[in-house]
Amino acid sequence: MVMRSLVTGGAGFIGSHLCERLLKEGHEVICVDNLGSGNFENVKHLISNKKFNFIKHNIIESLQLIEGKLDYIFHLASRASPKDYQEYPVETALANSVGTDRMAKLALAKNAKILFTSTSEAYGEPREHPQRESYFGNVNPVGIRSCYDESKRFGEALMMAYHREYNVDVKIVRIFNTYGPRMRFDDGRVIPNFITQCLNNESITIYGDGGQTRSFCYVDDLVDGIVKMMNSKEIGPKNLGNPKEFTILETAKLIKKLTGSKSKFIFEKLPLDDPTRRQPDISKAMALLSWTPKIEFEEGLIKTIKWFKEEL
Repeated sequence: MVMRSLVTGGAGFIGSHLCERLLKEGHEVICVDNLGSGNFENVKHLISNKKFNFIKHNIIESLQLIEGKLDYIFHLASRASPKDYQEYPVETALANSVGTDRMAKLALAKNAKILFTSTSEAYGEPREHPQRESYFGNVNPVGIRSCYDESKRFGEALMMAYHREYNVDVKIVRIFNTYGPRMRFDDGRVIPNFITQCLNNESITIYGDGGQTRSFCYVDDLVDGIVKMMNSKEIGPKNLGNPKEFTILETAKLIKKLTGSKSKFIFEKLPLDDPTRRQPDISKAMALLSWTPKIEFEEGLIKTIKWFKEEL
């Protein structure tokens, strides 16, 4: 039996890789994206596949176009970079609240499983390190990042409400920093920033002293975790990310070395509410999903830099 999957945000960075993975596994895939932060070029090569269907649509609005059965709904639609969601805070908040409600109602109507992609930002400026799923977080509910952080937290609560009241089969994953081909040049996050600055021999912008940390997961590993979560009996939330922690300055120096750049470092003020530490505890994903990242950071960066060079 052919599985039929809907991917919201399917033309985005992560969503497009997920669409490819599902098609390789024989799924029929309906990709929904309003192309706000997604890019049709990310899925253009899939259009010739008869099992792939692209619908340009904003999930904040009612989605009346889905006929027939649905087995899986992967709900990824949301702006995800701080630069983006601070420019479009209302759209971001509504995508993770109203949009999530619409997708949950669709899952209920179609008797489909639904996976909601939450975020490590649910932990805010963490007082626990590394972050376990049991940690409730330390989030500024009215800060400049709250449109994303708090709407994702609300999305999790809404998923659990549909599960408890209507027995909807829900899955929740908390995604940590992800990188790879198809990230936007103007994304605003550190990996695309550093790569484009290095390739253009521009100054490398470090916010703060560069001592803040992130844990970077290559996109193929993340997609593998998402698929394993959907195919499991788990509800979640489950952390998906690479637990190897790097400082921002270490990351910049590594990208400079791999690109052979002559760029110099400049230091600017750390943005408001920018978390100083990020590291997932993935023991639950390892034990319950048999998932662990396989791509080492340098290997993933080489692949990502190659793609950026070709696109530039």
